[in-house]
Amino acid sequence: MDYQNRAGNKGAGIASASEAAIDRRERLRRLAMETIDISKDPYILRNHLGGIECRLCLTMHANEGSYLAHTQGKKHQANLQRRAALDARSNDSANKATSALLAPAPEMPKKQFVKIGRPGYKITKIREPVLPALTSDEDEATRHYRETTSGRVGLLFEVNLPEIKADVMPLHRFMSSFEQRKEAPNRAWQYLLVAAEPYETIAFKLQSREIDRSQVLTLPGMPMPEQHEEPATWSHWDPFHKVYTIQVLFRPLPNVS
Repeated sequence: MDYQNRAGNKGAGIASASEAAIDRRERLRRLAMETIDISKDPYILRNHLGGIECRLCLTMHANEGSYLAHTQGKKHQANLQRRAALDARSNDSANKATSALLAPAPEMPKKQFVKIGRPGYKITKIREPVLPALTSDEDEATRHYRETTSGRVGLLFEVNLPEIKADVMPLHRFMSSFEQRKEAPNRAWQYLLVAAEPYETIAFKLQSREIDRSQVLTLPGMPMPEQHEEPATWSHWDPFHKVYTIQVLFRPLPNVS
């Protein structure tokens, strides 16, 4: 290395290790200033004291030249490699999570069985006994309770399932008119569906009135009807006679004066 043009040089000689390091840093600084656009460096931070910080290595520098020389050093380059590896792992995890969210859920295989037709059924209109007024001066709250917990109308469904599969329980549910595809949707109607393998699922068309699911049921009694803590709407499966019974009671319609 030629050091003859150095200030204070009195002739050719071998530079010390510290002088060689200083000269190397200076050459790296000049090279970096010529090739690097410091305004696009995401890790440079100018503090309120006029100094420069490296947000990646958490180091302080007096000027841009010192910072650029630091960016060419081993410490900064090693931290850049670590950050790139960390970002790659984070992006990979994010991509996997996104793929899992966007991937369609696996479709459950539909149960296949040979249907043997529709089951027989019987429908009976029912009405609860009406509780009589207790006194002539019955208060409003008592009258309202009596009118809303007795005298309700409903339907009793009895579905015969003699060929039902062993260990199969019949099921039922209520469905709005907008869930079915057989008829034009109509808010005035709802449907009661009954399913039991290997029979076809059947549906009963009901008025779109609110189903009463209270736990009070009025039963005939002597000398007057009695109320019991039983569900107003219920279902029962008789495995011996193979009959599925469903009772549906509707809430009373509001009185319009």
